[in-house]
Parts: sequence; C-alpha cells; structure tokens
Amino acid sequence: MKNALWRMLTVVPLCAGCASSAGAEQPVGGPPGGEVVARWNATVLALAETEDRFLTLKGLRTAAMGHLAMHDALNHIEPRFETYLPTGGLPRMPGADPVATVAQAGYAVAIDQYPDREETLRTLRDRWLATVADEAARDAGVTLGNETAAAVLAVRKRDGWNREAEYSWHPMGPGVYAEFHEHSDTPEGFVFGAGWASARPFLLETPEQFRSPPPPEIDSPEYAAAFAEVQEVGRHQSRTRTADQAHLAMWWKDFAESSHNRLARALVADDGLELWRTARLFALLETALYDSYVSVFYNKFLYNHWRPFTAIRWADKDGNPDTGLDADWDNLHRHTYAFPSYPSAHGTACAAAMTVLADTFGEESPLTMETREVDSAGPLSEKVPMAPPTRSFDSFAEAAMECALSRLYLGIHFRYDSVAGNRLGRLVGLYALATSLRPIPEAGSAATTVPSTRPGASRGTP
Repeated sequence: MKNALWRMLTVVPLCAGCASSAGAEQPVGGPPGGEVVARWNATVLALAETEDRFLTLKGLRTAAMGHLAMHDALNHIEPRFETYLPTGGLPRMPGADPVATVAQAGYAVAIDQYPDREETLRTLRDRWLATVADEAARDAGVTLGNETAAAVLAVRKRDGWNREAEYSWHPMGPGVYAEFHEHSDTPEGFVFGAGWASARPFLLETPEQFRSPPPPEIDSPEYAAAFAEVQEVGRHQSRTRTADQAHLAMWWKDFAESSHNRLARALVADDGLELWRTARLFALLETALYDSYVSVFYNKFLYNHWRPFTAIRWADKDGNPDTGLDADWDNLHRHTYAFPSYPSAHGTACAAAMTVLADTFGEESPLTMETREVDSAGPLSEKVPMAPPTRSFDSFAEAAMECALSRLYLGIHFRYDSVAGNRLGRLVGLYALATSLRPIPEAGSAATTVPSTRPGASRGTP
C-alpha cells in the first residue's frame, strides 16, 4: 500500500512559537565560530520536530544538507578536510569570513526546505552576519555560502527521501511481519518507512551496501531463548525487569535526531571545538544518521520479520515447541511501531551517531546525556517526564549498546534485533569516517589534530 504518513501527521499542529523557541536554546558556549554551527543545528531540528515529529526524513535530510554546505564552504576558504562535493565547481575564496559563510550556507539550505519559517531563519542568519565587521569579507562569505548551498541542494534533488513505496502484505506465518494497527495506533493497512529503504544515501554507495545476516530461524533454540527473554523482561508488568531497565527503556525513546544532536552540541561546547572541526562533526553526524535509517529500513523490508507483540500472541502456531502463547501479552509502553522488527532502527541510528562522536571526542571519554521527557506510547502520545533525566556512560560504545538494548526492555524488539542494529549502525559510522570528509594531511596543524578514524581514537586537541 502507499505510505500514508502525511495523513497521520495532519493531527500534528505547527508550532506558532518556533521563531522564539528554536533560537532560544541555552547558550552553546565555546568559541563564536563553533557556536554558529551548533545554533543552526538546534534551530533546524527544532523546526523539523515541530513540523513532523521526525516521522519523515525531511528534517534530518535538511540538517545533513545544511551541515554539508557549511563544511564544504569553509573548506573553500581554507582546505583542511575533503569536501562532500568536488572542489572544481566553486573557486577558493580565502577572503570570505568563516562565520558569515556558515551562517549564509545554513540559512540558504534551511529556507529552501522551510520557506514558511522565514522569520525564524532570517533572524538567526542576520544575528551572525551582524557580528562580522569587515563588509567585504562578510559579502564574500554570503556569496560563498549561497553558492555552496545551491550546489548541495542541486545534487540532492530527486534523491527519493519522500518516495512512496508499495508494500505487499504476506500471508500470516511463523516469523512474518503482521499488521497490528490497533496496537500501533495507525490506520488499517498502514506500514511506516517502506520508501526509506530505497532513498539515496548521502555517503553509502547503495541502501543495500551493508546487509545484515538473517535473524534466527523460528524453530531454532536461539529464537526460543530470545522469545522467552522479551516475553518476560519486555512485558508490561515484568517480574524480572529491574527499575533501571524500565527507566532506560523509556528514557531512550527520544529519537536519535534529537538526543544525539543535543549531545553533540553539549560536547562541542565543553570541548571548545573550533569551527572547521565542528562543521565536519555535524556534517558526518547528520549524514551517518540519515544513511543509517536508509540502510536499516532496507534490511527491515528485506527480512520482513515479525514483532514480539505478534510472536507472543501467535506462539501456538509458530512450530517451535519451546515458545508459549500468551494471548493477553502487552509490552512496557503498550505500543508497537508499525514496521518490521529486524534489525532495530533505533539501535542502528544510535550506533552510527555514537561511532561518529567517538571519532572526535575519543571512544573512552565518559559522557552524560539528558532527556527530560519522552512519548508515553507512540509518537503522537502525550509526553511523560523522565526521573532522573540523565544517564551516564564510560564510553560511546557503551551508550550505543544500551540504546539498542532499551528496545528489548521496552518489549518491541528481540535481543537479536538490537544486537544486529548496533552492528549495522557501527558499520555505517565507520564507513562514513573512513571514506568521507577526511583530514587533508598537507593542510597543517588544524587538520592533523583531528583523531584518526580507527575505533577508540583518543580525544584530539581542540
């Protein structure tokens, strides 16, 4: 069937106060150059969340294009990193002011995608342009920002981000994804994200570049063990799920577009990351996140694997003598997302993002993340506060795995879904780091201070 997402989103009101809220986040800190990138990140993602709650790829795609334009424009002033687009199309402009360049590049992409938010975007752009006293450098930066944004927008036209795709329901059988529209609170016959599986990635060569191994056979002991685990620790009232596991299950529900960009902005501020490295970090983060969704949805619709909600309520027909029917079983938050289970999309996105962040800040760097409220059930449900609002980790890899396993304790994924998602996201992140926006060795000390792309690289010197 056709993806009917926009019919669902008609109940989501646009935010009348986005002009103030998007630009009024707490000060990011650090050098002014780094702050301009982070401010654009916060503003664009706030507009996106207000418009569609991250239920489409529009906001993430806009952020990716904007940050790529900022990154490429800066490296036309002074080449420290490889650019996303070939450098032959635009001339070097060493006289352009970096802050003006970034502000205009971010504005030009954002206004193209959100023309109805002109006041918000123009106000933020003008704030940064006003900080540049040199008129000639400011004008050169505006020109460079516009030209780079136009080039990025042009190359991403018709990339299929909002493509609708036909989905054919399969006859009910062991392991086959089945409809549960009442539990997902979606229209009958609705499947989310089928078109994402064929969208053009930013950095990956194709959506199918990283194919996950198949999930366990339904009649296998491995499946029976995973079934028994989620049946108990993921149920609404579990006797074995700990209070901390229940907390992390709900706390991690915030979409990676929101939580991981919020973390990145805090880390940039704490580190005092300079402008070129900040631009590169966000460009890699958004593109890796986007490509992780494309990759995981390709795998989801390839395997078309059922959710625990269906598996547990249909276990008497699955052909495995070691699974048990529970016709009244429900999960922790009484909701299941309306798309196939394997691998976990959340686990994939978290791992891709954390892999990118670890490259800049060091894999073994401790981190604390904050999430104040999450959806009580599905994406359009009321918010519930998180107490406590923070969770701390010894490494980015630890945080990524906890994110993936949170879906097990929420009762919406088997453990093998989460593990496969974590693996897939790490592959996407490592591929992005190994092939894109790499330091230019001859660019001097500004580039050579960037940590290597090997896993566990140490924190670089700002």
